[in-house]
Amino acid sequence: MKTARLVLAALLAAGTAVAGASSTCHGSVKQGSLEDGVQLPADGANFSVYSTLGAAMGRNYVHSEVAAIMLGAYAKLERAAPGSQYVYGETGFVNGGRIRPHRTHQNGLSVDFFVPVRDRKGRPARLPMPASQHFGYDIEFDGAARYGEYSIDFAALGEHLYQLDLAARARGQGIAQVIFDTAYLPRLFDTPHGAALKQLNFMKGKPWVRHDEHYHVDFAIACLN
Repeated sequence: MKTARLVLAALLAAGTAVAGASSTCHGSVKQGSLEDGVQLPADGANFSVYSTLGAAMGRNYVHSEVAAIMLGAYAKLERAAPGSQYVYGETGFVNGGRIRPHRTHQNGLSVDFFVPVRDRKGRPARLPMPASQHFGYDIEFDGAARYGEYSIDFAALGEHLYQLDLAARARGQGIAQVIFDTAYLPRLFDTPHGAALKQLNFMKGKPWVRHDEHYHVDFAIACLN
């Protein structure tokens, strides 16, 4: 019953985010803007923002459709990945535009998600994200997908991407691109939803910064020029 109530609460939150404002995006993720952006909640039953300071500075606004997709996926994950802790990173400003140091994130359709992890005992955990490490963005995982006592939980990561894709499709939207360290893709595809994940558009080239501690998602939502 408790899980059902949490799922319902998250779904209601998703509906509220959209009902409060219907966003309009302009241009592209690399050169664009946003009208009526929606600020994501700082936390929920199974997720939290990377930094309360970042949220206070208004660095976690998205398109209303992106907010609904994200919250809907988190609600589904309450049952699909019980116990997993998800952290979202930077998204964008209320009106979009350049948000340094990112080269994208300009029209409300880009979201960074930090990798879900497990500790040395195999328990779901949250990465430490001190300001000294740029709130997690300076963390470097090794070739075995480990950072100190933490290791990437590929099953939880795969479940998240799968639920994001389902939630987007349910709203008539989609995922335009995913950026994640290509060296880790074989392990990601070797998870229960691997076959479905292979159908997503993962960047094949090398991004300007390594995406090992987080994965970047651009959503496919129609924008005005």
